[in-house]
Amino acid sequence: MTSAREQYGEPAQERGAAALAAASGRVAVTAEGLPEWLAPVARAAATIEPRQLSRFLPPESGGRQSAVLILFGHGARGPELLLMERAGTLRSHAGQPSFPGGALDPEDGDPEAGGPVRAALREAQEETGLDPSGVQVFGVLPRLYIPVSGFVVTPVLGWWREPSTVGAVDEAETARVFTVSVADLTDPAHRVTTRHPSGHVGPAFLVEDALVWGFTAGVIDRILHYAGWEIPWDRAKQVPLDWRS
Repeated sequence: MTSAREQYGEPAQERGAAALAAASGRVAVTAEGLPEWLAPVARAAATIEPRQLSRFLPPESGGRQSAVLILFGHGARGPELLLMERAGTLRSHAGQPSFPGGALDPEDGDPEAGGPVRAALREAQEETGLDPSGVQVFGVLPRLYIPVSGFVVTPVLGWWREPSTVGAVDEAETARVFTVSVADLTDPAHRVTTRHPSGHVGPAFLVEDALVWGFTAGVIDRILHYAGWEIPWDRAKQVPLDWRS
């Protein structure tokens, strides 16, 4: 499988999303100038292998190409992540927290080059009102697979260098947009294991009046682990899910 470094080349010296204005060429991906606390995530992103993130990897062909934005900011309680909660009326994954993101559109460009980065920023803007010009993309993780939906997902890592106002753009799709502190995500009191009736077991987080589970929680769990931020927690503490989840 092609690594993120092979797909996007060495980090560019330009900052943020300036290359989005270009109709061709690669989107700037650089770890230059990141706050020191975010450096462990950038280092992990540069070397992490697909199997270290998930056992669900993309098939050799097929699947719908998509991308999500894993956006780190710095708020009143220190480092934080931007998440959104799907509307409770949706037919699938109703009420489930997730990263901003979605499927690649033709205008995003080549899925093997800068397409996923452009898609992640575009979708984040469409869903949360985020201003992409304030985001510095500093890493791209290996593609992962969501078997239940057939999505091939590229996680894009961003630093919210210049925060902008965010909120639910379309309330028919998004119930709310919120940030969660990394301190809460690493707090063992907020960590649980979810068990789906299908038998799937995975990490989850009880934060900001939400249960973060599934793909989103799995990626957060691995980032915390490989960044060296993980604090031992009780994996025997389980929260059941129902068939509607």
